[in-house]
Amino acid sequence: MLEASNNNELPAIPGKRYFTIGEVSELCAVKPHVLRYWEQEFSQLKPVKRRGNRRYYQRHDVVLIREIRGLLYEQGFTIGGARQRLDTDEKPEVEVAAVTKSEASDKKQLVKELLKDLEELQTLFN
Repeated sequence: MLEASNNNELPAIPGKRYFTIGEVSELCAVKPHVLRYWEQEFSQLKPVKRRGNRRYYQRHDVVLIREIRGLLYEQGFTIGGARQRLDTDEKPEVEVAAVTKSEASDKKQLVKELLKDLEELQTLFN
C-alpha cells in the first residue's frame, strides 16, 4: 500500500461507473473501515447501497475520497477541519457566480453608454 504522503502516486481512476469498497480502498490507499468511518463524518460522501447493503462508489465519490485523504494525511487537517474546508469549498462557487452577475450588469451598463456615445458621434458626422 502507498504511503499517506504519496497522493500523486495513486493509480488512475478507471472509466467504470461503480466501484466496490475494496476497489476504492486500493484506488485511494485507504482501508475499507476508514472509508466506512468517513461516510459517517462527511455528509458529501454517500455511496449507493445495493444487495445486502453493499456499497458502490461512483467516480465523484472516489475523487472526493482522494480529496479528503489529501486534507487529512498530507495537509494535516483534523476531521472537523477537513469537513469545514469541504463545506467552504462548495460555497465560493455561489459567491463567484454572484460576482459574475454583478460584473455582467456593470458591463451591460458600459455597453449601453458606449452605444449612446456612438449614436451621438454618428449624428455629429451626418
